[in-house]
Amino acid sequence: MSIEKIWVVVEIADGNPISSSLELLTQARAMAGTVEALSWGPDAAKAAGEVGSFGATTLYDVGDIGDALPGVPVAAAVKALVEAGNRPDVILIPTTYDGRDIAGRLSAMLDLPVITNVVGLSEEGDEVRSEHGLFGGAKVAVARFTAQRPWIFVVRAKSFAAEASGGGAADVMPAPVPELGATNAAKIDARHVEEQSGPKLDEADVVVSGGRGLGSAENYAMIEELAKLLKGAAGASRAIVDAGWVPYSHQVGQTGKTVKPTLYIACGISGATQHLVGMKGSKNIVAINKDQDAPIFSVADLGIVGDVHKVVPKLIEALKARG
Repeated sequence: MSIEKIWVVVEIADGNPISSSLELLTQARAMAGTVEALSWGPDAAKAAGEVGSFGATTLYDVGDIGDALPGVPVAAAVKALVEAGNRPDVILIPTTYDGRDIAGRLSAMLDLPVITNVVGLSEEGDEVRSEHGLFGGAKVAVARFTAQRPWIFVVRAKSFAAEASGGGAADVMPAPVPELGATNAAKIDARHVEEQSGPKLDEADVVVSGGRGLGSAENYAMIEELAKLLKGAAGASRAIVDAGWVPYSHQVGQTGKTVKPTLYIACGISGATQHLVGMKGSKNIVAINKDQDAPIFSVADLGIVGDVHKVVPKLIEALKARG
């Protein structure tokens, strides 16, 4: 039996589907004849046009879940659809906090396994094979399901390119949430949005990241200045996030954000495997480090052996001179 229908869990932020969900819709379109989306929140139905343009013919709307954590109601709505006979072959879920929560709860509700940390998907006959990077991507493991369908995959961001297909708006169908009882007792009491200027880190065309080689938290200001001049986003290595120099939201790497900008500039970053996983897919990589044997140079297109405290200010000066 070939792959006929794929569902994609679509998360919405600031009124629009997140890029990871659009990437999954694009991949689903290449694998199955029918692609359907499922989302939640007050803006879910408004996303019908965009998910349709990426290939979804139907958008299942869980509705406004209020202050509930999405995991329980969304997983329960999916389970109800499946048990009513609307069973897809594959369910694709983005690797986000809510996505992982939904996947875990759905696994328990349907008594089905989940494959996580996916970086690639392909069809092999009647099977879907998933790829998983090991040792910083130096090795690739391939996995497959032997259990009954639907097969649930949780996919890392930037594993696929998001490309619209030009389709019309998806048909919006309700996906009612059954009675949940005490399982839905957890509520969100408050939300805090971090102040941000410029593009989002995981969507920026240019990313400038700083590492331990900066020497102190105060020196991160030049990373932010360089990023601003290049109309990009400022990133960081795990080392300086763990040291408390910058917030976790700036972290690039296996346990942070995965980025694939046109230009990635690594300043004072040695290039630990954990960091390389999150940025080595960048189109052009520039590394600045005073240690000529730093691992970051192994993935760099252009390497500058020098002190970041001298090189970066010169770059800033040159950019300002150009106006």
